[in-house]
Amino acid sequence: MRFAPLPAGLPASVPFIGPETLERQRGAPFAARLGANESAFGPSPLAARAMREAVGQVWKYGDAPSFDLTHALADHHRMSPANIMVGEGIDGLLGTLVRLMIAPGDAVVTSDGAYPTFNYHVAGFGGALHKVPYRNDAEDPEALLDRAHATGARLIYLANPDNPMGSWHDGPVITAILDRLPDDCLLVLDQAYAEFAPASALPDIAADDPRVIRMRTFSKAYGLAGARIGYALGAPELIAGFDRIRNHFGVNRLAQAGALAALADQGWLAHVVAEVAAARDRIAAISAANGLSALPSATNFVALDTHRDGTFARALIAALAGQGVFARMPGVAPLDRCIRISCAPLHELDVFEDVLPRALSVLATR
Repeated sequence: MRFAPLPAGLPASVPFIGPETLERQRGAPFAARLGANESAFGPSPLAARAMREAVGQVWKYGDAPSFDLTHALADHHRMSPANIMVGEGIDGLLGTLVRLMIAPGDAVVTSDGAYPTFNYHVAGFGGALHKVPYRNDAEDPEALLDRAHATGARLIYLANPDNPMGSWHDGPVITAILDRLPDDCLLVLDQAYAEFAPASALPDIAADDPRVIRMRTFSKAYGLAGARIGYALGAPELIAGFDRIRNHFGVNRLAQAGALAALADQGWLAHVVAEVAAARDRIAAISAANGLSALPSATNFVALDTHRDGTFARALIAALAGQGVFARMPGVAPLDRCIRISCAPLHELDVFEDVLPRALSVLATR
């Protein structure tokens, strides 16, 4: 089989191996699914009902511009519908953005250890990735800007709050980046975890600011990860560019119905945010009882410092999986001294509390 030159030169890999694949490999389901930062607290009951009611209309393609949802989001964010693009989750939107903005060889700057799906898209469209290290377990705006100026980058990727460490910068730090961007450079601000963040972490950015595009999702706090739906906020000229190349029917009818109902149910969102805060405290207590340290988090997961190295952390992830707990970890030193545990309901955290000391004891005997 002869592929086109660009994909032919890429490795046959995916950014993440999903938990279902891992369950098939181990021949058993996980007792606790704590590795994908989904919301095991579930979607709004109103969203679930809206999706059930939409099933009878699933023979129809989804509304290509996601008109109702786009206008509801515009009201929610107090901006024009022209500032909003709905897509197949942040992953899908990132892929379309990179295709829209990056020609083969164009420089793109990110942090070494940050969200790998973005890197996957950049490589897939021939961009040249330039990475800078984290600083104090957080992405380093100064280093990102320095590298962007040195390389003439067209995109800078920054997640705030951050995945995989859960750290965050206050809003003025983000807005200061905009004033120092190189010419013809766009800040890609991934706000997948914005609903869990303190208000101080959300920068005050004008809807029409052409220097930044913000990515939001219904996968995390709204509990619709399996529906694959998210949205971008940006200047109208940039948002309109998506229509040139996007998959116009990529957002299915059920996802649109669920997201519209979820957005309207802010009471359920508040409930989930409170459950996540309690789960973060529980994870921190479990980790402390076992000699690990919980890093501060503004997300729906907690990075736990093992106080060892990546080899130990990888062995701990494997030991947890062997006893039925799916977890993940950062992939780059020194971040990879940590493991990452998603917030979850009590019964799953009970499993984690039971399994963690046994997994650690297995490693202690090696």
